[in-house]
Amino acid sequence: MGALAFLGVDLLRPGQLAWLGAALALALLGARALHRRRLEREALVAARHKQRFLPSFSKSIAAARVGFAALAALFLALAVAGPVRGYTEKSVARRGLDLVVCIDTSRSMLVRDLRPDRLTRAKREVAGLVERMHGDRIALVAFAGESRDVSPLTHDRTTLRALLERVDPSENTKGGTDLGAAMNHALALFDGRSGSHEAIVLLTDGEDLEDKGLDAAKLAAERGIRVYVVGMGTESGGKIPQVDANGRESFVVDEDGREVVSSLRDGSLREIARAAGGEYISAGQSAVPLEELYEQRINRLEGRELEGALESVPHDRYQWFGALALACMVIEGTLRERRKPRGGGRA
Repeated sequence: MGALAFLGVDLLRPGQLAWLGAALALALLGARALHRRRLEREALVAARHKQRFLPSFSKSIAAARVGFAALAALFLALAVAGPVRGYTEKSVARRGLDLVVCIDTSRSMLVRDLRPDRLTRAKREVAGLVERMHGDRIALVAFAGESRDVSPLTHDRTTLRALLERVDPSENTKGGTDLGAAMNHALALFDGRSGSHEAIVLLTDGEDLEDKGLDAAKLAAERGIRVYVVGMGTESGGKIPQVDANGRESFVVDEDGREVVSSLRDGSLREIARAAGGEYISAGQSAVPLEELYEQRINRLEGRELEGALESVPHDRYQWFGALALACMVIEGTLRERRKPRGGGRA
């Protein structure tokens, strides 16, 4: 829970402090209006005749009205910023899922048929999923011809985002795309208690080149673990970029010297998802395919009970600033710039 300390009070939504600009603008506009009115009075009535023709006008009350209006705006901005003072730790019953997200980092993921390229788009998809976590744990696995751990199962979104940014093909020690190795690696990260609250997500542009992905999907199905697949790429595909030691970019070529075009062939990917009771979707079908899968499919799986989960419940104090704002508005509304003349007569 992001909070900013302010005058002994934590602000849960510090971004809303931008509304303080409204209070400043109101004060500046009020001061300008007072100045213009003073110039208009001076142009209308000579200074020596002010007491005679404007006996009931009070400059101090006019300035006070501007001040109270600006203070009301200031206190309202602080109320909107979510002020709290103190927290209470409460034990809460939560249910959550365990997800292992496997990201393909083979060189073909650098193809730019998805913008800006397949790998960057995949990382954005995972980042969007992390933001939607509601008590779920996520682990990250990177794979190409072999798989490697990026992050264990965790609730720590900040750490996940930081580790996700570092996922890169330069870490690969073996080329190719071994979907079976990635899924077997993911299965090993689960605690094995129940597959009903566990799922695997694959983000890849590759076919099952090692022909082991379907076997791993069937093994996952035996454990009750569903596998969801996001196809990263398009049918038309694109060339695979590479950069030499001098920073010059070219494209990968085959044995005959022709530039290789990598396109999405999703037949085996669909079979893997179907065999493990999951679902397949391509990045070309949706602007946010992974978030769509999570909201419509994954999030509906049975979650496991999280034992001993604690939640910090803030003590809201927006009422303090709301009351101060209301008081300022009432005072401003009751002030009159024209004083009652002595003796109770009309001004």
